[in-house]
Formats: sequence, C-alpha cells, structure tokens
Amino acid sequence: MAEFSLDLNEEQRDLRDWVHGFAAEVVRPAAAEWDEREDTPWPVIQEAAKVGLYGFEFLATCWADPTGLSLPIASEELFWGDAGIGLSIFGTSLAVAAIYGAGTPDQMVEWVPQCFGDVDSPAVAAFCTSEPEAGSDVGAMRTRAVYDEATDEWVLNGQKAYATNGGIAGVHVVTASVDPTLGSRGQAAFVVPPGTPGLAATRKLRKLGLRASHTADVFLDWVRVPGRCLLGGRDALLERLDRARSGRRATGQAAMRTFELSRPTVGAQALGVARAAYEYALDYAKDRVQFGRPIIENQAVAFALADMRMEIDAARLLVWRASWMGRNNRPFTAGEGSMSKLKAGEVAVSVTEKAVQLLGGAGFLRDHPVERWYRDAKIYTIFEGTSEIQRLVISRAISGMQIR
Repeated sequence: MAEFSLDLNEEQRDLRDWVHGFAAEVVRPAAAEWDEREDTPWPVIQEAAKVGLYGFEFLATCWADPTGLSLPIASEELFWGDAGIGLSIFGTSLAVAAIYGAGTPDQMVEWVPQCFGDVDSPAVAAFCTSEPEAGSDVGAMRTRAVYDEATDEWVLNGQKAYATNGGIAGVHVVTASVDPTLGSRGQAAFVVPPGTPGLAATRKLRKLGLRASHTADVFLDWVRVPGRCLLGGRDALLERLDRARSGRRATGQAAMRTFELSRPTVGAQALGVARAAYEYALDYAKDRVQFGRPIIENQAVAFALADMRMEIDAARLLVWRASWMGRNNRPFTAGEGSMSKLKAGEVAVSVTEKAVQLLGGAGFLRDHPVERWYRDAKIYTIFEGTSEIQRLVISRAISGMQIR
C-alpha cells in the first residue's frame, strides 16, 4: 500500500521559503506605499522578474509539479506579503493560463513570452471576460467576434469590465461570442496583440482593495486580429460549434475552462491574506496588555484566534485537494474546485474582520496593516465567481440537476 503523507517535499519547502523571503523582504515593505498610490508597482514586478518569480519558466515549473501544490504554495506566500502587489505579479498568469489551456503549441510559443516581456522591461497581460451585463452569467456575453474570410481576420466589438491589467497590458486575451444562439458554448478566446488599433481602456477603476493592482474596463471597437489569434485554431472551433449545434456534449468553454484551472490558486491567494491577518492579530494579542495581563489570556480572544487558525487550515486542505485533483485530471464531481475557492474566500473575509476587531481601535487605523488586509479580502467572495456562483456549481454537481 502506498504511503500517505501531507509533508511537503524538499523542492516544495524550498519554494515556500524562497517566495516567503521575497514577500517579507520586498513586497511587505512596499505594500502600504503602493496601496496608497493606487498604481502598478513596476519596480516590484521588475525585481520579481530579476529573481525568477515573474515569468513563464516559474509558472511552468509550478505546473509541472505532479502534486499540483507548488503554485498554491507560492501564491499563499506571495499574497501573505500583499494581495495588491501579489496580483500585479501573478495577474498575468490568468491570461497565460487561457493561452496554455486553449492554445496550440505554436500559439504558446508566440504569445506567452510576450505576456511577460523581459527582465529589463517587464510587461503584463490581461484576461478579459466579464462584461457590464455578463459577470456571473457568462452566457449573456455581448462581445462579438466575426470572421472575415477575405482577409483571414477576426473582427471584435464589445466592452469588457473589471479586467486586471486592462489597457496597460501588452497582450490581451479576450473572450467573445462567435455564435450567440449557443450561449456560453458559442464562445471563443482571442489574443489581441500589443498595439492593436481599436482596443482602449479609458479609465482605471478605483477599488476598495487590491489597489496596487490595475483594473479597468476595456473597449473593443472594430478590433481586427489575424486568424492565428483565435486560440485553438478555426478548425477546432468549427468542430466544437458543430458538436454544440447537434446537441452533443461540448468539450469546453473559453472562460470557464480558465476559471476551472485557476480557482484553487485564487483560494490560495485568499489564504495568504487570511494568514497574514491571523499572525498579526496573534502577535498583537500576546503583546497587548489590558487589566494587567495580555489580552490573549482572555477566553474570548483566545477562542477567536483558535477559530481563525482552524478555518485557515481547513480551507488550505480544500485548496490542496482541488489543486491535486486538477493536476492529476481527477474530475470535480462535487465541485471541489469551487469548494476550495468558496471556503478560502469566505475564511479570508471572516478572519480579517476578526483581526480588525481584536485590535480594537488600532485595527481601524492605517498604522496597522489589518485594515488593508480587511479591504483586500472582500474581493475573494466576488471575482472569478461569486460565493453564490460557487454554491450553484457545487449544488449542481452534487444533485445532477440544473439548480437556478
């Protein structure tokens, strides 16, 4: 019988310690400044590129881990440093995951390096799928892509909302409907190369949290891209559309395939935020003296911290399970990917709220980072599928019914 162990191997421990060191020495000292500036921390991204933390080689090494744990381990440690800066560094990976998941080998070779730029001049990439009227309801997508046979080009028109790195990215990966009658099954993903006319982001969105990460609405006005920019190629798209029209099971859908790959990793990001708040509150409770003794000696405080630690550890197990299942092609028969993101996101919100409460008035001040972690945590119950959508995915999986 094979031995079962939850111990990390040597490579995973080294990765954890390396990323944690970068987060502690580079990210955390810069976090408050870039949160206040609400600007992309290009110097930190460049430093990450110099040490090998930003680039496809790093992602490929993590994806190659047969346990599937390397990327969530690295994500938790980086986002323990700061979620806004962490997303500025890892936000590009969502576009890369879309290319990696749906693209051909030639497309990966052509576009993935352009997503990152180089060490001296790093670039970022954007994955654009949400729309003003199509957030959780991806089937309501209005952005259209029409094929022009005369020029072998696709023409894209529409608007994307809440795009991480939207407008400042070199490469934009855009999902669009090629056959609106098929809903989400009639969608495809396209690479919009750097400098393509017609793509614009008129304003940066100002947010509650993740302020060091750039977010914008992206407008596509008669954007023309070469035929080779359709991820997966036209033959594969036509075959998939034919299957959908004939009522056969579709092989996948552009946006949801990317989200399935990323949800456990997003859960790991939330864990990093939660763990940062828990550790800070624990240290504060040991040092803060009230009524002649440290406040951690009060049961109300000690029990709150015990619950915080328990929930973080429970969420991590769900994230690790889903990551292992995804890497080893185990089907999510009970919505395990959604479980991991749902639990971790809600734990991040509850733990950071408790941390603010335990610090009392100090927790409400910018002098302490818990207020920033509290603001950052909320997004994890919203983006890449709200908590309600995750529950819908899980309920459909366990019931086999089309819950609405």
